[in-house]
Amino acid sequence: MHVQSAGRPMNPDATTEPTWTRSRLLIGLTLVTSGVLVTIDQWTDIFQIAVRDEESSHIFLVPVVAAWLIWCRRDQLRDLNPAWSIAGPFLIAAGWLTVSIGFNHHLQALRHGGAITVVAGCLVTATSVRTLQRLLPAFIVLGFLVPVPNLIRQEIAVPLQSTTAQATEFIGHLFGMDVTRYANRLSYNGVDIEIAEACNGMRMVFALILVTYAVAFALRLRPSARVSIIVLSPVFAIACNVLRTLPTLWIYGHFSEVIGDTFHDISGWLMVFVAFGLILGMIHALHWAQIPI
Repeated sequence: MHVQSAGRPMNPDATTEPTWTRSRLLIGLTLVTSGVLVTIDQWTDIFQIAVRDEESSHIFLVPVVAAWLIWCRRDQLRDLNPAWSIAGPFLIAAGWLTVSIGFNHHLQALRHGGAITVVAGCLVTATSVRTLQRLLPAFIVLGFLVPVPNLIRQEIAVPLQSTTAQATEFIGHLFGMDVTRYANRLSYNGVDIEIAEACNGMRMVFALILVTYAVAFALRLRPSARVSIIVLSPVFAIACNVLRTLPTLWIYGHFSEVIGDTFHDISGWLMVFVAFGLILGMIHALHWAQIPI
């Protein structure tokens, strides 16, 4: 007969003896490292794209978000009984096949996605499918490591930039700034700035989606609340873009281009923290209004 503790509910995967032994951790780490080494060309390509292409700089946030989500679920892992899983080799084979198809047909997304699947399969092999289930939000976020194809990126970037330009012009007038807009070009104090250059919406949108995703799955929220937060991420992106574009436009209009470029680069990363604060503020407001989330 099992007696349930008053402090923590019984877990069907829990055992009386510690199962996360050093040997088990070492084997898991060795398999994951081997998976990375086998697909090292794809991981190197992902890193080089993140360094070279500013539109893909959100890739550097992915390991941080994944590690945080794993940390938030550490109690679930502590009670898990790791075991060898035959599903792991199948995942490895599927990932390797995906890499091969991507390589033969020059499909970058398939190559990168396959490499991630190979590494996930190595972890599942040593720890069981239940590990993948417990850490599913962290594994899903690894999909953001795959650089977005240019065609899809433009479909998102163009309307986002247009909306940002219109909102910036409107708010600028509210603050007494003589802002003139021509399509996505803003003119202030004799200086013309393209939204794509001064505050590219696409450059921030995936970083802000990562932030909203991290908050949604790090907190104990209802599924409907999580979906709502993620769906609202484009709204947060536009709001943060406007908050960034307006002072950037003012600085370009009153100071040198070097100072404007410096502020533009620094403010881009600061907006990630601003978005984090906006999301937490929204959650606190819903709690204050006694709306169950």
